[in-house]
Parts: sequence; C-alpha cells; structure tokens
Amino acid sequence: MKRLYYLSITAAVILIDLWTKWLVVQRIDLHESVPIIPHLFQLVHVRNTGAAFGIGANTDSRVIPLLLNGGAIAVFCVVVVYALRSAATDRLLQSGLHLILGGAIGNLLDRFRFGYVVDFLDVYVRSHHWPAFNVADSAICIGIGLLFLDMKKKPSETPVESAVS
Repeated sequence: MKRLYYLSITAAVILIDLWTKWLVVQRIDLHESVPIIPHLFQLVHVRNTGAAFGIGANTDSRVIPLLLNGGAIAVFCVVVVYALRSAATDRLLQSGLHLILGGAIGNLLDRFRFGYVVDFLDVYVRSHHWPAFNVADSAICIGIGLLFLDMKKKPSETPVESAVS
C-alpha cells in the first residue's frame, strides 16, 4: 500500500506537468512572455529540443533526440528498479525517486509526442535569465535534492579511518 502512495506522487507530477504545459500552449503564443514578478519571474512559451537547460538545442542532428530519449528511458528503468529494490518505508528516498520518475516521464511524453519539451517558467534578474524550465524539470531537481538529503542522513557503511603515523 505504501508503494501506491509513492506512485501517486509520480502520477501527480505527470498530470500537473501535462496540464500546465497544455495551458501554456493554449494561452501563450510561442516565444511570448507574460510578466508575473517584474525583473524576477515570467511565464514564457518556448520549445526545448535539447537536453536540460537547452544543452544541444541548436544542433541539427538526428542523433541528439535518440540519445535524449534513450537517456530518459534508461533513467526511467534505473529509477523504477531502484525504487522497487529499496524499502517502501524509506520516505525520503522513495519520494525523491518518484519525483524524478514523474519528471522524466513528463518530459519523455513531450519528446515522443512533439519532438521537443515545452518550457515556460523563466526566472531572471535584469537581463540574466536562468534557462526556462517546467514542472517536470522542477520535480527532477527536487527529487535529486531529496536523494542527496537521504544520502546525507544515512551513516556511511564503511567509516573512513584516519591515518596513523
């Protein structure tokens, strides 16, 4: 039953990601921006054909999409196996893994359907913009943060011994 709770996290990320991307496509023209907090945050409508943060977006290669899709499928497989082999009672770990899983699936669905990912959250200070991102990207980053917290809270299995002179 606990695993169903974690699967609901994955499902929620996917649904919220799909819904927010649909809203952006329906209400904001491509490359248009809608200021929310002046000089800090706006909604935009951009298409990312590259990897995270637009890496490889400007390359005209048929190999890049195959690598991105293959990488996303590999992440999906690794996360599913790790989540199933880990204790369902490890809330931090399981939450992090399922956030990553939901985000990976959300972006993978875009890549399969459109050949690109819809990004719409734009954080910036004056003319310095962080690359636009979406709910799936946010879930992946939060999930990775939870995995780091989980690793930090667990004691090391092999303690480091200090060198004796």
